[in-house]
Amino acid sequence: MALSDWASDYVNLVLAVGRHDGDFVDAYYGPQAWKTVAGTGDPRPLAELLGEARRILDGVANSTLLADEDLRRDYLMGQLGAVEAHLARLHGQRFSFDDEAEALYQVRPPHLPEVTLESALARLDDLLEGSGSVQERYQQVRERVIVPVARVDGVFHAAIAEARERTRQHATLPAADHFTVEYVTDKPWSAYNWYQGGGTSVIQVNLDLPIAIDRALDLAAHEGYPGHHVYNALLEQRFARPAPEGRGWLEFTIYPLFSPQSLIAEGTANFGIEVAFPGEDRLAFEREVLFPLAGLDPAEAERWARVQAELKVLAFADNEAARGYLDGRLDRAAAEAFLVRYSLRTEAQAAQRLRFIDAYRSYVINYNLGEQLVRTWVERRGGTVADPARRWAVFLDLISSPRLPLGLGLRSS
Repeated sequence: MALSDWASDYVNLVLAVGRHDGDFVDAYYGPQAWKTVAGTGDPRPLAELLGEARRILDGVANSTLLADEDLRRDYLMGQLGAVEAHLARLHGQRFSFDDEAEALYQVRPPHLPEVTLESALARLDDLLEGSGSVQERYQQVRERVIVPVARVDGVFHAAIAEARERTRQHATLPAADHFTVEYVTDKPWSAYNWYQGGGTSVIQVNLDLPIAIDRALDLAAHEGYPGHHVYNALLEQRFARPAPEGRGWLEFTIYPLFSPQSLIAEGTANFGIEVAFPGEDRLAFEREVLFPLAGLDPAEAERWARVQAELKVLAFADNEAARGYLDGRLDRAAAEAFLVRYSLRTEAQAAQRLRFIDAYRSYVINYNLGEQLVRTWVERRGGTVADPARRWAVFLDLISSPRLPLGLGLRSS
């Protein structure tokens, strides 16, 4: 059988797994009839789906390739391996945090010593003014850059408009390129892009916790341009669409969340913020546009930017908290306390992050480790701050290709 035949089986398998895990199918814009069939009747037994995953894996491994299908086969093999692992976990197999991350996302997350986190806290201790703990002083500074709820929509749309314009200067987006912003509550995440197909997305922003000014631009770029919205739109345009516009590869009409694709998606979405707003560009845009729109003092912009730079290291605290919690070495209270200390979250923010870990488990590595691996891959190909045009070209090549983490040729540990 050809890869295209196995690709159809793969799509239907992912739809069937979605009956057992409502978070699994992140996006689908393939044949409606397949979705209808998958949603009809009782869910297929997990053991049966495991056998189906192994059958398709074997078929893909032994299929006849057409020209330029090497990456396509690697993509399908990687995605199917993750589907098999996710099914095994749903069926009762226990994975350690590291083993799960490797099985689903093709990377084994390195262990970050607490001394590294303590060093980052010490640098922030020197940077932050006032008295009290580092966490208390960080929250005091953060309070001065919280966007009033009444101004969130205006600030967020301004950030999206700028991110979109910068992306359009380098990427050819679909003619139907469009997004809708919705504001929600009671979610474990801060924002989510729901790609609808056809170059359209619904971007939801969670208003449960106050939004600091930096998150406006982070979310605009990460969820929108050049992040998830552009990533999905380019893959659909180049691969899922029928010829002559695309390749007609049906496997790109579905996105299983717990798969190697997510490390690329989250890593490029995080790194894409710097691609679109390099160096002083971000500081200038926030100080001159977003701070005034939010009714905040622009004089706070530079100090807040320095604080954010130090938080890059502390982002890896999420991995260590998740590892200890999911492996049973930290109970819920200890994991939340770890996040309060090392990610400088409030107790409420730490509790929300642990809700995310409860729901998405080792997925947390895709944000920080994913960004690190993508940055390395782009910079090794000349996409440095000193050559922004090359940086954009390499970045766009990555988000419009079927490469998975193993295809980047990088090791995470």
